[in-house]
Parts: sequence; structure tokens; C-alpha cells
Amino acid sequence: MEDSGGFGGGGGGGRGGGGRGRGTSTRDWTKGSLLGNLFGLAWPMMITQALSTLGPTIDMIWVGKLGAASIAGVGISGMLVQLVSVGRMGLQMGTRAIVSRSVGADNEEEANHVAQQYFVINIAFSLLMAAIGLLFARQLLMLMGLQADVVVEGAAYLRIQLVGMITMSFQMMGQSLMQASGDAQTPMRIAIGARLMHIALSPLLIFGWGFVPGMGVSGAALTAVLSQGVAGGLSLWMLYTGRTRLRLTLRNFSFDGRMIWRIVKIGIPAMINGMERTSANLLVMWFIVPFGTAAVAAHSLLERLDRFLHMPGMGMGQAAGVLAGQNLGAKQPERAEKTGWLAAGLFTGAMFIVSVIIWFWAENIIRLFNSEPELVKIAATFLRIEIVAFMVFGFVQVLMQCLNGVGDTWIPMLTTLTTLWGIQIPLAYILPRTTSLGVLGVRWAIVIGNVVRAVIYATYFKAGRWKRKQV
Repeated sequence: MEDSGGFGGGGGGGRGGGGRGRGTSTRDWTKGSLLGNLFGLAWPMMITQALSTLGPTIDMIWVGKLGAASIAGVGISGMLVQLVSVGRMGLQMGTRAIVSRSVGADNEEEANHVAQQYFVINIAFSLLMAAIGLLFARQLLMLMGLQADVVVEGAAYLRIQLVGMITMSFQMMGQSLMQASGDAQTPMRIAIGARLMHIALSPLLIFGWGFVPGMGVSGAALTAVLSQGVAGGLSLWMLYTGRTRLRLTLRNFSFDGRMIWRIVKIGIPAMINGMERTSANLLVMWFIVPFGTAAVAAHSLLERLDRFLHMPGMGMGQAAGVLAGQNLGAKQPERAEKTGWLAAGLFTGAMFIVSVIIWFWAENIIRLFNSEPELVKIAATFLRIEIVAFMVFGFVQVLMQCLNGVGDTWIPMLTTLTTLWGIQIPLAYILPRTTSLGVLGVRWAIVIGNVVRAVIYATYFKAGRWKRKQV
């Protein structure tokens, strides 16, 4: 594209007539129907988020054929990948908030400038994660007190995932920048291509075929690195050539300490929030370890299923956050609030339907991954308990993402801090030891924590203080 910079591809930036008849990359999301705008931005984001966990979920189906130790190793390693990734996620959140406000305020130059700074610090962070993977993968797993076979399987998976984060991060960066600018369909198309590649490669690299040797859990990790690396390359190409709303160029680049601090200042609470949640998940797993490998594997399966089911909510929340951020940038705070409530209500209704399906077919769902009777029994019970949390997750995930999207990241951090460490973790320790619930007490603790979080988010969102947040 022969675009001189700023907003590229498909007709420039600006507001231009409400966007009817135009691509979503140049549509004005601050005008028109709330429901139409929410669906227009949310459905590709929901698909993109669901696809981000579809690959790992399919991997777990294939890894399940290798046995409970492989499931447990991959599950725990996935949590560790999340833990060391929270810094990148925080930077991503800060960038989203500033870009969406800039687009809403018609400040094209600032939006592209933010993208430049994010690109460089994202590369630096990914190199740090690769070093951690090379040096400390096995040691991180040994700290969990796992059985030797679980450590061996997990370390093989973890090392490749962390080293491959250099290429994988490009997809997340491109996805965040495009979505925050209002272009949700381009990253969705890239994600679809990446997942099709992932689905084709996964069984081939895990089990082998012909001249391709079976690599076990290492094959699952390598599949993710390769497919997301290709997606990352496509994302960068789209940004550099101006085929999406933002056009990224490093021409005349210079570090902008003030802008980087703006990104980091918004991102720090999101980093802490992510670290709190992932650390708590690891601690909960540590509570489950004494109940045996089957219980650890069941919990690992539930965590993967949870993420798969919650990702559409994250997509809905991110869409609401982008719309709210752009509406705040356009000085329309009431429209921003209505968008958040609408998104939360729609996702809650969808989760009710999902919960009915889970109640009747929990065992069949678990058998897709593994058919060992003990594991199926534990995991199916875990899944039915989780239905209570599903019914409030529209408020937890959607409103949290909406607050993050407008830059009010301190409240999600404080809410997570108080409910995880004040309610969920203590109950996860106490209930299995003081009641007849046993390991089920851990899952009930998680449910109770989610219910309390839902009440806090709904109360704070209704109060409206977030509408006055400056970024």
C-alpha cells in the first residue's frame, strides 16, 4: 500500500460517516447501534480468543493418549508459561488502553507512535523469557514437588514454549494493536489460519508419521511455536504494509521514555493481576498434588477447559473495553457504560446454555481427553461444580476486561488480590482438611472466589468512577 503513514489500508483513518458500508478497520465505533457495534467488534474477537485456546485444548486431547503424567506435566507447564508471560500481558493491556483512546480522539499520530514503542519493548521482554526457558525450565517444575515422570514431561514442553515466545509474541502484539484500533477481523483471519496449521501439525509431531519422528509433549509445544510464529509473521506484514488500520514503521524511531512509562504505568497493575492469578493457580495445584496424579491431571484438564470456555468472554470483554475506550476518547461516557453492561449480560446468557450442556454431558466431555475411570470421575465432578462459577463469569471476565480496556487497571488488580489471597487460597487450603469434601473443596474455593469477584466488579462498574479515568 502506498500510504504515507498513520492509518493505512482501506480508506484512511478519521471518523468518516459512521462506517456504514466500510470495512471494520475504518469504521467509527463511537456512533450507531450499541448492539450492532458490540457484535461487529466482539464476534471476531471472541473467535480469536477461542482459537487461542483451541490449539492447546486439542493438544491436550492428543497428549491425553500419552498418559496422566503427560497431561499433568503439560498442564502445570502451561501455568508456568502464563506466570512468566504476565509482563508481556501487562504491556499489551497498557498499549490497548492508549491506542483505543487515541483512535477515539482521532489522534492517529499518537496511536502509531504507541505501536512503535510497544514493538521494541515486546521484543526485549520475549528475549528475557527465552533465556528463562533455556536455563530454568526443569528447576521451575521441581519446585512444585512433582513426581519425576511429570517433571520430565513438563520440562520438555516448558523449555520449547518459553524459547519460542520470541516468535509467538509477534502474533499477540499484532492482534492487540489491530483490535485496539478497531480492526478485529484481520487478526481473526490470521488466527484461523494459524489454528488450522496447528490442528494439522499436532498429531503429526506428537505421534510421528512416515519419516517424521514422534516427539511426544515436545511435539505439542513445537506445534504451538511454529503455528503462532507464522501468524506473527503475517501480523507484522499486515502492520508494516498498511493493510490494517494501524501502519507500523520504525523509520525515524527513537525511544520515548514518557510514552513507555505511560504504557508501563497502566500495565503494572495488569501485570500484578496476572501474576497473582497465575501464582494462585500454581499454589492451588500444589494443594492438589497430595491427592495423586489423577487429581492433578483432572485439575489440569479443568484449567484448559476453563480457559477455552472463558476466552469468548475475554473476547467480549476486550471488545467492550475497546468500544468503551473509544467512546471515552470521544467524550461519550454513558455510551461506554451501556456497552459494558450489554456485553456482560449477553455473555451470562450464553454461559447459561453452556452450563446446561455440561451438567448432562460432563463425563462425555472429559472422555474426549482421557478415558481412565478415576480421572473421568474426578474431572466430571470438578466440571459440574464449576457451573456455579460459569453463571457469574460474564460479570467477572467481561467487566474486568472492560475496565482494563479503558485503563482502569488498579481495580482489577486489587479485586484479584483480595479475593484470591483473602478468600480463595485460604478456603482451598482449609476446606479439604476440615470438611468431608476432600479435593473437591479446592474447586469449591475457586467457585466462591469467582462469585465474590462478580459482586465487586458489578458494584464498582455501576458506581462509574472508571469513566473519569485519565490515561
